[in-house]
Amino acid sequence: MHVDDRLQINEVLALLAYVADEGLVDRVPEVFTSDAVYDMSSSGMRTFEGIGTITKALQAMSVGGQGPQAHFVTNVMIVSSGDDTAVTRSRGLMIMADGAVHAVNYDDTLRRENGAWRIARRIILPIQARPGAAEGAGMN
Repeated sequence: MHVDDRLQINEVLALLAYVADEGLVDRVPEVFTSDAVYDMSSSGMRTFEGIGTITKALQAMSVGGQGPQAHFVTNVMIVSSGDDTAVTRSRGLMIMADGAVHAVNYDDTLRRENGAWRIARRIILPIQARPGAAEGAGMN
C-alpha cells in the first residue's frame, strides 16, 4: 500500500474522533461510506446501518452528552489491503463525562470511493482489564 493511502486512512480515523467529540455531523460523509455499518454491540449499544442512521446516532451522543467527551485513536495498523479496500486495527481511549477512561479496539474496513478513503464497517471491541493487572501482575 502506498504511503499516501496510509496517511489518508490515518486521517479518516482521526477525523472520526473529532466528528464525534465536536459534533461535526456535517463531516460524517468524509468519514463513512453511504452504506456503512457502525457496530457498537459489544459495548452494549446497537449496530447502526447507513450513513443517515450513523449521523443521527453521532449527533444524539454529542448533543445528549451520553457519549465519550474525548476520543484518542492510536496504534493504527493496516492488517490487509487491496486496490480499493483496507482492513485496519487501531486502539482507542475514550474519556467519559464522569472521568472514567475506556479502552477499545477498532476493527475497520475501509473502501476507496471517488479517490477518497471512507470507513465501510467499524466494529468496536472493548478491552477488558486482565485479572491481576491492578496489582501489578507480572511486574516482578
